[in-house]
Amino acid sequence: MITNLQLLAGKIHETNTYFLNKVYKQVNAAYTIRNWIIGYYIVEYEQDGEDRAAYGQHLFERLSQNLKVAGIKGMSATNLRLFRQFYLLYPQIHQTVSVEFENIGCQIVVDSPACKPPAICHPAGDLLDRLSFSHFIELFKANSDASRFFYEAEILRNSWSVRALQRAMSSLLFERTGLSDHREIRCERTSVDALVPEQFFRDPYLLEFLQLEDKAQYTECDLEAAIIDHLQSFLLELGKGFCFEARQKRITFDNTHYRIDLVFYHRILKCHVLVDLKLGDFSHADAGQMNVYLNYYRENESVSGDNPPIGIILCSGKNEALVRYATAGLTHKLFVSKYLINLPSEVELERILKEERGKVQKIKETAD
Repeated sequence: MITNLQLLAGKIHETNTYFLNKVYKQVNAAYTIRNWIIGYYIVEYEQDGEDRAAYGQHLFERLSQNLKVAGIKGMSATNLRLFRQFYLLYPQIHQTVSVEFENIGCQIVVDSPACKPPAICHPAGDLLDRLSFSHFIELFKANSDASRFFYEAEILRNSWSVRALQRAMSSLLFERTGLSDHREIRCERTSVDALVPEQFFRDPYLLEFLQLEDKAQYTECDLEAAIIDHLQSFLLELGKGFCFEARQKRITFDNTHYRIDLVFYHRILKCHVLVDLKLGDFSHADAGQMNVYLNYYRENESVSGDNPPIGIILCSGKNEALVRYATAGLTHKLFVSKYLINLPSEVELERILKEERGKVQKIKETAD
């Protein structure tokens, strides 16, 4: 029995919020399905319409005008093109909309080549339940099926907003994560022992969301404080599996204190990840310092079931040869990655990534 008036009001508020969210999801899914069906009609007309040739490139403008006269909003030529693209890129949705077609007295031709889903795709139900049509519009911009599948998976796993998706795509997250061969897709299906740490670490990291000025005056403490202030965005940039644990973690040797800038626990790799922040270029001393931290954590902080800790040195610049010599022979996994505090243009970022790949390839060739 509810005896307190404030408790009663709280229960009503919870109930109202629950059902409003449910209604919103249903409306969103219905709106998205409607757009897919419209795309299907357009493609069907383009293939079989008796007068399709008469309109040619002006089809969408003429159709938009007819719908506007009929009083239907949101049917601009641009939107109609998006609906058509939606149908062509997401044929697997036909499995979900077949009932809707029956309700409006139509039947979709499921044996059409356009209705064949790609070899790797997410279930239509998951996509419609979790993604708004605005998400799909951004996904249309992906430059490959693999890239689009990657971003879909990240949305489903992390409940990304449209803004978070835009940021990930504009920063070429797929390319920076190195998933052109679906490594992260496969790691979902393998045991923890078979996971490769390299799958979860990037280079470079883009920290433009920290809103730091590109000047020499700020300190490593400023950088750390900005990361803590924008921790949610930083975790998204780090990637899947990172859980924040501590900042300025103190460790002591003979009354001499040392502090680890940031400590995370990776729930998939099942290990601690220690992060050292550097304003300048990577130095060989940075690797030695991090190795001390990793040894300490392995012996004093790890518990039963933990894998050996991993280190990340985030610096503003690095020499690949120096990194190789400084980290060779270390018993622990240590990554040295650059960070950028300003988001470069896509062209500039592609150039940076190309240069990084070239450096790594040269080192591999030299080692061979």
